[in-house]
Amino acid sequence: MPIAFAVASLPIGAAIAQDSDNPPSREMSTEPAIIVTGSALENTLSKPVYAMRSLDQAALTKTPSGRIEDALASVAGFQQFRRSDSRSSNPSAQGATLRALGGNATSRALVLLDGVPMADPFFGYIPFSAIAPERLSSAQVTRGGGAGPFGAGALAGTIELSSASADELGPFGAQVYANDRGGTESGAHLAGNLGAGFAILSGRWDRGPGFYTTPVADRVDASARAAYDSWSLQARGVAPLAPNIELQARGLIYDDRRTLRFDGADSSSTGQDASLRLIARGDWQVDALAYVQARNFTNVVVSSTRFVPVLDQRSTPSTGLGGKIEIRPPLGERHILRAGADFRRSEGDLSEVALSAFTGAVRERRSAGGTNTDLGLFVEQDFLAGPLTLTAGARLDRFTIRDGYYEARDPDGGLVERNRFEDRSGWESSFRGGAAYDVGGGLSLRAAAYMGLRLPTLNELYRPFVVFPVTTQANAALRNEQLEGFEAGVDFAPREGVELSVTGFDNRVRDAIANVTLDPVTRQRQNIEAIHARGIEAATRLESGGWRFDGSLSYTDAEAREDGAAFDGNRPAQTPAWAGSASLRYAFSEGALAGVTLRHVGRQFEDDLQSDILPAFTTLGAYAEVPLTRRLSLVLRGENLTDETIVTRNQAGSIDLGVPRTVWFGVKVSGR
Repeated sequence: MPIAFAVASLPIGAAIAQDSDNPPSREMSTEPAIIVTGSALENTLSKPVYAMRSLDQAALTKTPSGRIEDALASVAGFQQFRRSDSRSSNPSAQGATLRALGGNATSRALVLLDGVPMADPFFGYIPFSAIAPERLSSAQVTRGGGAGPFGAGALAGTIELSSASADELGPFGAQVYANDRGGTESGAHLAGNLGAGFAILSGRWDRGPGFYTTPVADRVDASARAAYDSWSLQARGVAPLAPNIELQARGLIYDDRRTLRFDGADSSSTGQDASLRLIARGDWQVDALAYVQARNFTNVVVSSTRFVPVLDQRSTPSTGLGGKIEIRPPLGERHILRAGADFRRSEGDLSEVALSAFTGAVRERRSAGGTNTDLGLFVEQDFLAGPLTLTAGARLDRFTIRDGYYEARDPDGGLVERNRFEDRSGWESSFRGGAAYDVGGGLSLRAAAYMGLRLPTLNELYRPFVVFPVTTQANAALRNEQLEGFEAGVDFAPREGVELSVTGFDNRVRDAIANVTLDPVTRQRQNIEAIHARGIEAATRLESGGWRFDGSLSYTDAEAREDGAAFDGNRPAQTPAWAGSASLRYAFSEGALAGVTLRHVGRQFEDDLQSDILPAFTTLGAYAEVPLTRRLSLVLRGENLTDETIVTRNQAGSIDLGVPRTVWFGVKVSGR
């Protein structure tokens, strides 16, 4: 349905844009030219102020794994909750954060696709498997809290993903790859002009038997490979409504199924998203957006001692609704004023069955859920005064946490426990601002301070979960996370092809939500006093001839704070001190290139008490593309070519491993 709507909207928009009975003559018309881009409004003035990093289409697509997570990992400070990508992790653990602000299955970074928040309405995880890099034009990563629209989710920063236009993709394209374990990756797109607009239909399918995440010494008959099978289909259309006004429509459908550790330990993540966006680029600029998301998640937990299902999370349907309106009045080239409002509503319910590990009989039936809303009012002003750029912004958020419940019944339907949690609401204010000064000769100095906000998710509030043998309890009394931070940096670009950047930062998350250990097999989500992260980030980009080098490095001194707690002063769980990436690429001729990527992630801890260590690891990846004809290319990719051992989970010696050496080969067809 979303796809049909997106495509059908194109001829309607084209019909509005012109009079079909009296089409204007190209020679005689005095009407302004209609230009359709499919992109968002630019905001170039404030870019030099904050710690931003942009990834172009090549950086997004020419990676060893072909995954969007791999591309984003080249940005210093980007981190997922687990060290696994979206082929071998539980979907509900795919949180994204920046600046080592504590590992969390919920995203502390705001991830936007064409302006739409991508976080799951119930869990807050990012459906990375549904975001195909080849559909994108660029990614812009802003580290540090706060944003204008949807700023209530930008606690650690913002990752803005932009879809490619028909011109960028070409009229058609396809790729088919296979790896040395029998996995496959395939995708295709069709794009074309419809009147003065365009439409794109694209699909991707990834599947494979996966690899054993369990070490050889710990495998049993029930051990299973991390098999995965995921597909997504997206339709996007852009149509002019008038000169300088365009309507953008996008529909996305995806399905992702995985098996983790044991036979029968299956999970699924599905979604149907649709959005409409109106962009006006005239004197008065407008960005109006509306979206709807329908998501679901299922999961079966298998005992690691008896190897039978002990928990069947049968269904977790959730709905996300939202939108924004942003207006920019005509103030001249040296001023940008952004004012508007945004709204998000997340509603969801969990239905699960606890099973006996001895008989398989139902022990308990449970349900939980609720509704969260956030209405934000925002204003930001950017001002250019010669070499000095100034920016300041403020948000006021009205939030509600309501309709929360948890219920448990015995096998015969008798009530075991029923909780109806008190509704809550309130106002939160946040601010950000900064300055950048162009010294000359390519040297720029910048400084910024900011605040951020994140509401606890429905998952954190109401849903307990089990990663056997540890049970993590929910907590309906969780408070909002609030960030306060500042940073200063130096950017140096003395000539084209040379970019250097260094940023020092100090960020503190008050009332940070963490999984706090109560006993060896029980944890609970709790607000702790703070997570304090101080560090430095560096990035460089060098280009000369056909060579290109991209490097990033981050060091973060992070501490969890809670007076009197056993973890006070410890490094937050799932948080490395050091992380870095270096990529070297050479373009031999048009369309022919080869590159290698070295990536390092430092030691981190599984839990808040630092009892279980996840050792540091360094991986080597490679990508090569060789044209066979004008439209056909041979592609070779290699992940973890040194076969480094990557420990992704360690709970009292129960270990999961990340991707081993994997070699891909395939072909790519391009209509450009």
